[in-house]
Amino acid sequence: MHAHRLLPLLAGALLVPRAVPAQTPTRRHVVVPAVAPRPADVATVDGVVKAYYDVITGPAGQPRQWSRDRSLYIPDLRFVATGEAQGKAYARVMTHQDFVDSSDSSFVHDGFFEREIHRVTQAYGNIVQVFSTYEEHRTADGPVVGRGINALQLFWDGSRWWVASAIWFDEDREHPIPREFLP
Repeated sequence: MHAHRLLPLLAGALLVPRAVPAQTPTRRHVVVPAVAPRPADVATVDGVVKAYYDVITGPAGQPRQWSRDRSLYIPDLRFVATGEAQGKAYARVMTHQDFVDSSDSSFVHDGFFEREIHRVTQAYGNIVQVFSTYEEHRTADGPVVGRGINALQLFWDGSRWWVASAIWFDEDREHPIPREFLP
């Protein structure tokens, strides 16, 4: 989902002098109680994608909606943050709890706004593949600080939509977002 935003922050944290550790948010375990999904969040693919972005978006100081977020996914969902670092491809695989614990402090400390700007959807039977192009900001009306594509795989169980997996890639100089995935 959105931990890719953390990789540059984590890499940068390694370069921060020891004299200023209080300025860097620390990773902590976040308790995420299970809740029933909001019917509007899981009734349609549009509802799932809207909720996917809503739950992590907010200003500095605002807690994120992790229980609502968890209600979108199958129990054994894995998030996969992909990209390239030092010329090598990587895939960081995370559970929902791993993602929450690694991103909550940063999102709440710095503020984080992610918006869908384009979507390409393919469906067959009860499965849907969504390529959701996003842009991210630190404040609601601030400048764009990153873009990329979230690839979500969803399935319909007869009564609701579930996100079965989420993988993403941040745009960089060597990997501009292809035209077909832009508005």
